[in-house]
Amino acid sequence: MSIQKKLGKYSIGTGDRFAHQAKAQLQACIQALQADVEVTPVWNKSNREHLIIGSEPTSVRKAADEAVQALGWTGAYFCDADHITLQTVDRFVDACDFYTIDVADAIGKQAAAQDVAAFADRHRNLVGEIALKGTAEKFSITDAMLRGTAEKYLAAVQQAGAVYRHILAAKGEGNFLPEVSMDETDSAQTPVELLLILAAIADEGIPVQTIAPKFSGRFNKGVDYVGDVIQFEREFGLDIAAIAYAVEHFGLPQNLKLSVHSGSDKFSIYPAIHRTMHRLDAGVHLKTAGTTWLEELIGLAEADGAGLALAKEIYAEAYAHKDELCAPYATVIDIDPAKLPTPSTVAGWTSAKYTEALRHVQSAAGYNSSFRQLLHVGFKIAAKMGERYLELLRANETIIARNVTENLFDRHIAPVFLGHIS
Repeated sequence: MSIQKKLGKYSIGTGDRFAHQAKAQLQACIQALQADVEVTPVWNKSNREHLIIGSEPTSVRKAADEAVQALGWTGAYFCDADHITLQTVDRFVDACDFYTIDVADAIGKQAAAQDVAAFADRHRNLVGEIALKGTAEKFSITDAMLRGTAEKYLAAVQQAGAVYRHILAAKGEGNFLPEVSMDETDSAQTPVELLLILAAIADEGIPVQTIAPKFSGRFNKGVDYVGDVIQFEREFGLDIAAIAYAVEHFGLPQNLKLSVHSGSDKFSIYPAIHRTMHRLDAGVHLKTAGTTWLEELIGLAEADGAGLALAKEIYAEAYAHKDELCAPYATVIDIDPAKLPTPSTVAGWTSAKYTEALRHVQSAAGYNSSFRQLLHVGFKIAAKMGERYLELLRANETIIARNVTENLFDRHIAPVFLGHIS
């Protein structure tokens, strides 16, 4: 499979809801480069987020291009059509060169019986024990496992193939990076299932450069990982070993790597990710998504005055509409209503109290994960404010940018890619 555009070994997905923080985000990648580690920025924004904000994919491209020019970035960078399907991909074709092909909804749907049988026959050589590089463990694959995985995942992979070929027809070979995403589903894929899914992806002719499985444990939006860290580290290592086997035996791209979706703020597993990457000499794509929007709120609150007043107003509106705001994200948030302060309580907060509740420093006495999660999904409130919100972003650019850069570098890039825990 030929590749022209290529994603580097280490990369980070950065969401920028309102397209005002691209320079601050890129500055974090520049700081990584100054520490002799290149982390490729990938600006991502989903169709759902564009619809909520009222923006177009061209706004992401424009912000990224302007940031790169302003800061003199000479490395690769990409714009991601995040979680697209065949129904939503067309609006992203002109602006994007990275496509997260989301097939979670097709998992469990039955492919044609003859296709399942053909997959099982084609990969009969995988039945038995498979030795994996970098680990003493082996995969044990049975005929039933081969067929069962095809019955569960083959239709989803075929859907990914249809989307990939649609993009290919529009953009041409080698002009974009495909990712296949299976994370927004009920159950995690095992490392063995991941290996067989990659076999199906290779059969479809998709030169996938990142694969986003669902890992065990909870990956809630904007808060720490909930689960067994030791189990995660074992599975993460086996997933990397599965990818290495797939690259060697299925002809997939040499730079294929894991993509960790909802990866922002998963502080407890960052050391495990770093250790495993270095032990197996592997790359990773860490997707941080909406963290930047929260840093905008923190910056506004830090600025006090009109900024703090607006941050309090946004919380009050989010509190009043919490059911509506939370519904689309029900599978990736865990909010305890009893721990949400009332808007009247928040109205009396100082700048320091608001920022301590929101900033993801778990050792802080006032940190409130429910408060943080509600505001994470509450960007729709700011979007409805339109120019009023954007004016305050521009007026407080310096303090907001500092928060955005510090968060992305100190809490995400440094522990994952440099191995530094702040």
